[in-house]
Amino acid sequence: MNNSSTIAAIATAVAAGEGSIAIVRISGSEAEKIGRKLFVSAGQQQWDSHRVLYGHVCDPATGERIDEALLLLMRAPRSFTRETVVELHCHGGVVVVQRVLDLVLAAGAERAKAGEFSQRAFLNGRLDLTRAEALIDLITARSGRAAQLAMAGLAGGVQEKIEALRQRLLDQLAELEARVDFEEDLPALNPQAVATELKNVAEELQLLIAAASQGQLLREGLRVAIVGRPNVGKSSLLNHLCGNERAIVTDQAGTTRDLLDVDLVIDGVPISLVDTAGIRSSEDIVEQLGIERSRKALASADVVILVYNIHIGWTPNDESLKIEIPKEIHLLIVGNKLDLGEAKEAGPANVKISAQTGEGMKQFKSELLTTCGYCGEGIGLEVALNHRQKDLAASAKHALARCLDAAANGLPWDFWTIDLRDAISQLGEITGAEISEAVLDRVFSKFCIGK
Repeated sequence: MNNSSTIAAIATAVAAGEGSIAIVRISGSEAEKIGRKLFVSAGQQQWDSHRVLYGHVCDPATGERIDEALLLLMRAPRSFTRETVVELHCHGGVVVVQRVLDLVLAAGAERAKAGEFSQRAFLNGRLDLTRAEALIDLITARSGRAAQLAMAGLAGGVQEKIEALRQRLLDQLAELEARVDFEEDLPALNPQAVATELKNVAEELQLLIAAASQGQLLREGLRVAIVGRPNVGKSSLLNHLCGNERAIVTDQAGTTRDLLDVDLVIDGVPISLVDTAGIRSSEDIVEQLGIERSRKALASADVVILVYNIHIGWTPNDESLKIEIPKEIHLLIVGNKLDLGEAKEAGPANVKISAQTGEGMKQFKSELLTTCGYCGEGIGLEVALNHRQKDLAASAKHALARCLDAAANGLPWDFWTIDLRDAISQLGEITGAEISEAVLDRVFSKFCIGK
């Protein structure tokens, strides 16, 4: 990216008829010049840094007033990007804010790429890479617990933990390299003490790696498909979880003919719940299409809830449906309709409920999350690595394992340093202390335009 250019983008969500305010953000050496060219302030207001001005955005070619607006000037380095930033706070919507952006671009700014403002903040030392990634996690958080984790990352929790481990490895590398070059002039180094410290760092990395899967559930949530034969209570279960009548419930089989998606949060975990058409043989063309979509939903789900009528008991048709569920997908078998009485042959239910009365629902929610390996909100999760960070932490741990193998085999110090440098490099890539341009582009391309 060319950091000498001045960039601009709409920094707020834009939709017709929604949002009273829209912000056009400009960052770079020409930001104030462009702002002065387009913004006519009322009266004799001073263009001081971090002061809001009132006026109008005008077309410099025609003098036409485009919008009544506020202008916020933040001179470098006291801004998010550490460049001079001008924000034009316009009326929301689509047409007006787009006209304002077009004028800004015509005045000399370049259209910002996805994540370019945040990338400049990183390159200018305003953020380390873990804080930058925490920003996107905060913006996309789907639950309060996910937002808390993002704020912990934004406050530097991930960076502090990783950098502390990296510094401990750098200390050991310095000692080893000194012995490689000047061993005769220095006191002897205890190999066991070095190996113990490397093992301790590896164990702490493993704790972070293990916690990452919990954080992943909180950030990304689960896609859960409810399947079963017709009229076993799938829609009643969905309605009970939602707390309202989202799905039609009747005694007639085949009522649900298409997928119904509902978003909710259970114990801090975002859940996308999909109620599917009952899977059975049918001559109805519309119902057949719904059943086919149900089968496709099975393949894309993280978890499948297989519901059957516990009052009737487990049937060969239920068993046939269970066989259709891919082996690699988590499965929770739910016996429903306890309110009608439990059959003598209750079947292989993991949990028994009544979606009608709510009996067993607390255990059902717990079993649903436990099936996916979630330990609950009370696990004391303070920070959590994302996918990229987790993979790098795992690579660093493997490099330390190779280093410990060299120690166990009594190899010279310089053999230790090869893998130790690799571990340090992997941790440096997490925080951005050691990182390539390609990795930066991959990270920041996930951001929205304007952030």
